[in-house]
Amino acid sequence: MKRRNFARALAVSSLGPFFLPAFAFDLPELMSLLAGQRSGEASFTEQRFVSGLDAPLASSGTLSFAAPDRFTRRTLEPRAETMAVDGNTLTLSRGGRSRSFPLDAAPEMAALIESVRGTLTGNGELLQRYFRTTLAGDAHAWTLDLEPLEARLAGQVRSVHIAGQGAQLSSIEMRLADGDRSVMTITPLRTAAPAASAP
Repeated sequence: MKRRNFARALAVSSLGPFFLPAFAFDLPELMSLLAGQRSGEASFTEQRFVSGLDAPLASSGTLSFAAPDRFTRRTLEPRAETMAVDGNTLTLSRGGRSRSFPLDAAPEMAALIESVRGTLTGNGELLQRYFRTTLAGDAHAWTLDLEPLEARLAGQVRSVHIAGQGAQLSSIEMRLADGDRSVMTITPLRTAAPAASAP
């Protein structure tokens, strides 16, 4: 009887590892994956669904970033304009005129920029400074949901939903507090070589 119990215990202990849950794909792992790319460029198409309008507003252009904190969105259609961020300085250019102001003075724009910039550069600390993060999937296909932590930002932006594969973003959906939303589809054009590891 003791021998049978011992054999059963040995069988269970031998099979045990096969029943242990796999390690979950977490935010630090995703950020590490994304941080391996120090710069990149992509094209985008965006649709903005605005209450009161029968059809979405469409735009297209390019996105580019360079770690640690530079991000540029160049809209080509329906009209040319550029939004460039360097640190906390936001510069808007249109029709040959430009103006600059602190990024945190525009909550809705800050949510979009920090969600994209923080994700592109693998800056989890930046993301968690502004958002509650929820990650699903694995390194091959993942989604990252961001909910604003600050009341002023939450009064403008309800959530940001980002999807990607590996170190590449594929779409960004932003839902505003008033019910409007935008959906951006991203196609990589150029990605810099991964940063060299320290000797």
